[in-house]
Amino acid sequence: MPRQAARIRDAGPEDAWDLMELWAAVSGIGDHTATPDRSLGDAEQALATIALDPDQRLLVAEHEERVVAAMKVSRGPLWPLAPEPAVHSSFLLVLPQFRRHGYGHALMEAALLWAEEKDITQITVVTDGNRDTNRFFARLGLGTLGNVRHANIAALRKKLATERTRGGNRHLVEVLAQRRSMRRRQAAD
Repeated sequence: MPRQAARIRDAGPEDAWDLMELWAAVSGIGDHTATPDRSLGDAEQALATIALDPDQRLLVAEHEERVVAAMKVSRGPLWPLAPEPAVHSSFLLVLPQFRRHGYGHALMEAALLWAEEKDITQITVVTDGNRDTNRFFARLGLGTLGNVRHANIAALRKKLATERTRGGNRHLVEVLAQRRSMRRRQAAD
């Protein structure tokens, strides 16, 4: 497939179905065909909300009028206690057959142009942990700033309640102390 200049534009509600297909193809999660009306309606609503927010964009890359890649960018503080703004990018998705054809670069270039328009000098990237995606950003010079973790609220609430009833990490501390004692006794024998 020859490299062509990628057409980058902002996504709109009319891109909902294509973006849901992109998400399903890349992530392997989220069968949007099971409840297409609800899924499509939710996606259209989300895209409309993003389109109205001057601090957010969902960029798409097209190949022959087909959405083949996307990336969300938003503007906000770099750190919670610092006024310095940054562009935060996330959810870089590229269809497998269109990887290594410049679509990721083109989306990053669009994010950088947006940052420069807003006089922002910092950019962050949240990745899905995919090795190739992380290598792509490392080659561009982005270093690791931290980890992003995700949990369902109900599951986390249950885990916190369990930890609280056990006394937090006290149980773990006791187990480790017992293991150290056993090892000392075994070493003495």
